[in-house]
Amino acid sequence: MSADFQLRANVINLFANTITPATVHVAGGRIRRIEPTGATLPDAALPYALPGFVDAHVHVESSLLVPSEFARLAVAHGTVATVSDPHEIGNVLGVAGVQYMLRNGAQVPFKFCFGAPSCVPATPFETAGAEITAQDIELLFRDHPEVGYLAEMMNWPGVLSRDEQVMEKIRLAQQYNRPVDGHAPGLRGPDAAHYASAGISTDHECFTAEEALDKLAVGMKVLIREGSAARNFEALIDLLPEHYEHLMFCSDDKHPDTLLLGHINHLVQRAVARGQDVLKVLRVACRNPVEHYRLPVGLLREGDPADFIVVDNLCDFTVQQTYLNGALVAENGQSLLAGVPVDVINNFDTNPVRAADFRLPAPQAAATVRVIECFDGQLITARHDVPARVANGLVIPDVPQDVLKLTVVNRYHAAPPAVAFIQGFGLRHGALASSVGHDSHNITAVGCDDESLARAVNLVIEARGGLAVVAPDGRELILPLPVAGLMSDQPGPVVAAAYTAIDALAKELGSGLQAPFMTLSFMALLVIPSLKLSDKGLFDGEAFRFVEAVV
Repeated sequence: MSADFQLRANVINLFANTITPATVHVAGGRIRRIEPTGATLPDAALPYALPGFVDAHVHVESSLLVPSEFARLAVAHGTVATVSDPHEIGNVLGVAGVQYMLRNGAQVPFKFCFGAPSCVPATPFETAGAEITAQDIELLFRDHPEVGYLAEMMNWPGVLSRDEQVMEKIRLAQQYNRPVDGHAPGLRGPDAAHYASAGISTDHECFTAEEALDKLAVGMKVLIREGSAARNFEALIDLLPEHYEHLMFCSDDKHPDTLLLGHINHLVQRAVARGQDVLKVLRVACRNPVEHYRLPVGLLREGDPADFIVVDNLCDFTVQQTYLNGALVAENGQSLLAGVPVDVINNFDTNPVRAADFRLPAPQAAATVRVIECFDGQLITARHDVPARVANGLVIPDVPQDVLKLTVVNRYHAAPPAVAFIQGFGLRHGALASSVGHDSHNITAVGCDDESLARAVNLVIEARGGLAVVAPDGRELILPLPVAGLMSDQPGPVVAAAYTAIDALAKELGSGLQAPFMTLSFMALLVIPSLKLSDKGLFDGEAFRFVEAVV
């Protein structure tokens, strides 16, 4: 509950670009007056008051937490709002999943801006649990004014060809005065211009500064992304001095262990440590997303909602207090938000698997395996062709060469698993499995042998969603995710501890990836090139067609 109070601090004004000592008067949840002391320079004895941080693009589901629990962790790091695309749960449950996120998020004062998912399912080349049509999007815009934008338009080929259904979704966003988010990795030059001309306003998928400059040149806002899987901060941060008015920070995907440690505050720290102007950095972190998405978030001006943070200095940005609507919601790294009851909603119906389900018969002639090559910290993959390793008439993993077996198992109904090979995970033993598999969220698993694969997949099936690790010495860990097979119903710190344990066992089995489960979750993401695996087979994201795993 908010209270009337006064705060004396060095107040950061992101409109006048000043930092001056003042007394902030808060009453009725709003900034009623900012009373300068008359000094023109910051007072070293005072803390700093500034607008709260905003994550300009995140899938809350990827934290493995429901929105209310995500908020409890985020406010401790000075985050007061997120622009959240619920297309993960949308792919599992459709509009009912989006409405679930709205209901749960509304139980806390954190300022979630959820979007209407534009691409559910993401492609016709995979099995999702639901579909969100143009009519569904209109329902969300009409009946839920808090649905603030059309979420990332991943079907960039459809935008370029002006596909009728794609353009109808964009038209609805424009009719209801909602911005349209983009998703167009690698799109450059005239294609980027044509994509933006359809009404696309942002992109968070730029891997290089050159790509970002092409998109900035045609009027798009570029989001600098640094999450648990994809990390583009180093590639893009030097654009900030010249283009700060058109940049935002985002995480995209944030696992609970890293969210426990920090959020957008870490990007602010890093940018300032590199010598970037602090006021420009804070404009990117605080003001730009509020203005672009028209968020109901205060920016520390008289009359604004009292959403702001207090930090000790402008180097470390250690958050001392976080306020939302004038209520103190975090202090000295501790969240003061109370937990709320978590309802369970799901869509999971498949049969247990056997080791034999993952066998791949070898051709009679010498065979070549198309191997997915994954990279730490990237969503993109490469294709690497290697001679098949054959035993007893079957193509098998080549563990010493880090060529492991990858499978995607349909979680919505019984179907034969899709099987391929992958390099880059580094496992020497055992298997990992997860029901978090972007974007359709079937079960994705990687392993050194068929028996371990089957056991890991079956642990996920038995839990009706979760992350699992199977070790050859009999150790097994499962982190259940009963909410849509994507999120836990437990408190954030409990989930973070369980995730840390399962991540540690995956690394003990040999994986050198920073976030093995996050990387695994993107190996079925067909809209990111070049080679991925869906429940229907191995998919070439550049040719946009299925290919054989063994030839």
